[in-house]
Amino acid sequence: MKDLEEFEKSIGVKFKNKELLLEAFTHRSYLNENADWNGRQNERLEFLGDAVLELIVTEHLFSNFKDKAEGELTSYRAALVNANMLSEVAQDLGLNDHLLLSRGEAKDLGRARQYILANTFEALVGAIYLDAGYDAADKFIRKNILSKVSDVISKKLFRDPKSLFQERAQEVYGITPKYEVLKEWGPDHNKHFVIGAYIGNDLVAEGEGPSKQEAQANAAEEGLRIKKWM
Repeated sequence: MKDLEEFEKSIGVKFKNKELLLEAFTHRSYLNENADWNGRQNERLEFLGDAVLELIVTEHLFSNFKDKAEGELTSYRAALVNANMLSEVAQDLGLNDHLLLSRGEAKDLGRARQYILANTFEALVGAIYLDAGYDAADKFIRKNILSKVSDVISKKLFRDPKSLFQERAQEVYGITPKYEVLKEWGPDHNKHFVIGAYIGNDLVAEGEGPSKQEAQANAAEEGLRIKKWM
């Protein structure tokens, strides 16, 4: 793991409690392989950071888009805080270089890593909020997330990804995409799905999620990215 002080400099946040920053980067899988680790994993910080992120983004949209209805604001917010956006921002900030993962998780560089990065970004927000307060979290989110608002609007990233993917597939290929479950696991109360988005017989992208609807939306969003239709 690279020097966390350098990371603090790169994001412009200096932690008083370094343990909080380390906790933000600690995935639960790391604890499974390191029983002597004294730190905690980041899921509680993720829980807090998710709420802080949503509040600050909501507050900004409410204050700056006074002519927009609730539905449009909800769509903007969803585009700003979804896993794809958060994982991209996390990657740009270099969070991947500091993750504490099990050996198995460290090898997986696909969609699962994207979710880990998105969750780590939320944990980092939670850590900043606890360590330095609301204003510091607000500044960090404005710089790294709310700076994407113009892109979200100009590129129509706020559109429902399934509708947009269907629209573009019909324009380009004259075909309506279809979705198929590729994998599913877990008990009824905690299911997880991997769904493929197909154009004709070609598998364009895969998406994961705790419901078929969310997995389909993630597959469509990934398909838009792969086809460069965003």
